[in-house]
Amino acid sequence: MQWITIFKKELVEDWRNFKWVWVPLVFIIICIMDPLSTYYLPQILDAVGGVPEGTVIEGPELGPTEAIMFSLTEVSMLGVLVIVAISMAVIAGERKSGVAELVLVKPVSYFTYISAKWAAKLLLVFTAYLIGMLTSWYYVNLLFGDLSASQFIGLFLFYFIWLIFVVTLTFLYNTVVKIPGLVLTLSIITIMAMSAINQIFSFRMPWFPNSISEHITTMLAEGAIPNDLWGAAGITLGLSVILLVVSNFILKTKEMAD
Repeated sequence: MQWITIFKKELVEDWRNFKWVWVPLVFIIICIMDPLSTYYLPQILDAVGGVPEGTVIEGPELGPTEAIMFSLTEVSMLGVLVIVAISMAVIAGERKSGVAELVLVKPVSYFTYISAKWAAKLLLVFTAYLIGMLTSWYYVNLLFGDLSASQFIGLFLFYFIWLIFVVTLTFLYNTVVKIPGLVLTLSIITIMAMSAINQIFSFRMPWFPNSISEHITTMLAEGAIPNDLWGAAGITLGLSVILLVVSNFILKTKEMAD
């Protein structure tokens, strides 16, 4: 009952802040930006001008799998930044203002408090990500060729596992510090550091969380789910669970110390 109450409160608060409106809209823009601009590049250059007369501009020949991966690339950059931004003050802001202390004084467990807010934020992220990718899928099928439903579902679900990790990592830093801006900074630095590690040691660590998008590309090209993708997805989910448990421990320790 307490979990449901906190979960609903978080959903209502996001609605009052219009996050249920602008976050999906932002994801739509992020997901369709690259496929559309790539397809209409010749027309864009022609409209802008500055191209020598008689020059013939041809856009790159892309298949549906390459086009949909453009959307996923933008989600991995701009989308992740948006996710961290909407999650950076979920707990840290309430700890700073003293609201968290008032809630936790009541017979509410720390894990109930964290997990309910985590689930509410994941629901928002899932909805925005789904709407954005469905819009991208529509335009990819319209402009670049057919991408099957099974390919889209596989791509969508496997990459959402990475987004679960991003949300959970941000929640961890919410329990470590009370300043939302610092939560944002630490989360982005950690994700960038993980990306650098993956680029350097990808051949030795094929199951590293950041390698999920690379394995998704292989899955779309080969038409089968590679073992490395299953491994990376499993490890990423496992790390997310661990981070959630650690977040509970850190919050409990810090609040009891205060």
